[in-house]
Amino acid sequence: MFCLRFSLPSATRSLESIETFRNSRCVVVCAAKGPRPRYPRVWKSRNRIGTISKSVKLVECIKGLSNVKEEVYGALDSFIAWELEFPLITVKKALKSLENEKEWKRIIQMTKWMLSKGQGRTMGSYFTLLNALAEDGRIDEAEELWMKLFSENLESMPRIFFDKMISIYYSRGMHDKMFETFADMEELGIRPTVSVVSMVGNVFQELGMVDKYKKLKRKYPPPKWEYRYIKGKRVRIRANQLNELDNAKMHRNESNHEINNVSNESNEEAERTSDKLINL
Repeated sequence: MFCLRFSLPSATRSLESIETFRNSRCVVVCAAKGPRPRYPRVWKSRNRIGTISKSVKLVECIKGLSNVKEEVYGALDSFIAWELEFPLITVKKALKSLENEKEWKRIIQMTKWMLSKGQGRTMGSYFTLLNALAEDGRIDEAEELWMKLFSENLESMPRIFFDKMISIYYSRGMHDKMFETFADMEELGIRPTVSVVSMVGNVFQELGMVDKYKKLKRKYPPPKWEYRYIKGKRVRIRANQLNELDNAKMHRNESNHEINNVSNESNEEAERTSDKLINL
C-alpha cells in the first residue's frame, strides 16, 4: 500500500501562507505610519432628524394657528417638550424662513416666546424683533424696544439699529425723531452710512435747510471706494462704477418689465381675436 505523509515543516508553511493571505486582505500598508487595520463598514440605519427638518416642522406647526398668544405659546412649548436643551439653532432657522416669507406676526410671537424663555438674547434677535415690529406697523412697540436697548447699551449699540430707526422715521415722515437719532450717532462717534446721509440730506432739502445740507455733504462726502461680495469674495469697487452697475441693473429690470407687459398685451389681443372668431 502506498501512504502519503506530509512532513511537519511543509504543513506549517502552508498554514503560515494562508494566515498571511488572510491578513493581507484586512491590512493596508501605509508608507507614513505603517500597517493599519481595515474594519468592515457598518451603515447606520437610524434616521436622525436635523435642524433643517425640525425648523420646517416648527414653521408648519405655527402657520396653522390663530393669533391668540396662549395658543401659539402652548404649541411652541409642546414642540420643545422632549428636548433636553433649548433648540436655539432650530428656532433661528425657523425665524429666517418666516422672514423670507414675510410672516411678521409669527416672527414677533416666536421671538417674544424665545426671549421669555431666557434664550437667544443677542443683538441679532432684538434686531429681528425690531424689524418685524416696524414691518407690521407697530411703531410704538418698536420705539419702546429701541429706547430700552439704547439705554442699556449706550456705548455698544450697533450701527445697524441706528440705520433701521432712521429709515423707519424717514419713511413715515417723523423728521424730528430722525434728527434726534442722527444727533445721537454723531455724539457717540458712529459714522453714518451712505444711505443715512442721503436720507438726512433729502429731508434738509425738503425743509429748505440748504446750509445744513451743505455742511452735511462737506462733513460726510461720498466714498470713493465701496465693497461688494461677488461669489463669496470681498471686492473693492469704485463708487462711480458701482453706480453704473446699479443703473445698468435698473435699466435691465425696466426693460424686462416692459417686455413682459408687451407680451401680456399681445396675449390678451390674441385671446380677444380668437374669441371673436369663435363667436362668428
